[in-house]
Amino acid sequence: MTSDASPHAGHEAGDGLLSSAAYARDDESSDDHFYVAPRKVVHIDDGAIAALGRLYSEVLPTGGRLLDLMSSWRSHLPESFHARDVVGLGLNAEEMSDNPRLTHHSVHDLNRDPRLPFGNEEFDGAMCAVSIQYVTHPLLVLREVRRVLRPGAPFVVSFSNRCFPTKAVAVWLGTTDSQHLTLVRTYFEAAGGWIDTTAEDRSPDDGGDPLYAVWAHASSG
Repeated sequence: MTSDASPHAGHEAGDGLLSSAAYARDDESSDDHFYVAPRKVVHIDDGAIAALGRLYSEVLPTGGRLLDLMSSWRSHLPESFHARDVVGLGLNAEEMSDNPRLTHHSVHDLNRDPRLPFGNEEFDGAMCAVSIQYVTHPLLVLREVRRVLRPGAPFVVSFSNRCFPTKAVAVWLGTTDSQHLTLVRTYFEAAGGWIDTTAEDRSPDDGGDPLYAVWAHASSG
């Protein structure tokens, strides 16, 4: 992979962070075609799911309205976690219909249209689980998430070492797990509007799937 695909690449991309080559994918066909068939499987193992649930309990506010970005048939919120509403935004209606934690859901392709179909400051928190590697306009998406969050609200981005390689962006495939932490942290910092950015290895000790997460809070400005 060339230097264009490193987390510290130049500023010629449409997002202003990486070159356009860094967002190239082996399969550039429409994402809604790729995800037209429901995949009712979890993409991380039980240990990583439990670790993600613990992180959500620590970071996300209880009793609020949450946005599950790039949602699927499971949101990995702990059973004991109470949210007033959980709104899913994803590509497969059948998957989201089977998600017991979602109170509402909407089919929306972020790569085709990064603008979120919500008003300003509608949500008290947001999460994006094991999907950031597919986003072709990450800065635009993070700016939109900031727009729909209330000041101080957290956004948790988690990922592991799994992906659909034909749909993952080149910069993701060409970098390591530790570089992924740096890359996602850089997304938050370059997008603007975020404070208290934290990047951590939250992998369980059971030797199973690793879990990494980056989160920050919407600024008041």
